Amino acid sequence: MNRLIKPFLASFLLIISCLSMPAWALSLDEAKAAGLVGEQSNGYLGVVQSGSADAKALVSDINSKRKAAYIDGAKSAGVELQVFEVRMGQRLQQRTPAGEYIQQPDGRWLKK
Repeated sequence: MNRLIKPFLASFLLIISCLSMPAWALSLDEAKAAGLVGEQSNGYLGVVQSGSADAKALVSDINSKRKAAYIDGAKSAGVELQVFEVRMGQRLQQRTPAGEYIQQPDGRWLKK
């Protein structure tokens, strides 16, 4: 009987942990509020405080989605991708609320 329960229990725990992973994941709002990530001048997110694997994964995921959207937007606008990225960076930094981080042109992070 014990031989049957252990594999079942292990499988059950694995499934439960996989289903609950999104609850553990860091949201963009949480990461920004905690000062872990901020808006860069190039239209992408950056990691303000290194060391958080969740923040790095979040930045990577969002930046890949942003890049895809920027490529489409640049094509629609008839401009080069780099021009579109810089303009989006300006807009995102302008919209960043007080207390969150933006990256200065020299690379330093500034709390807005």
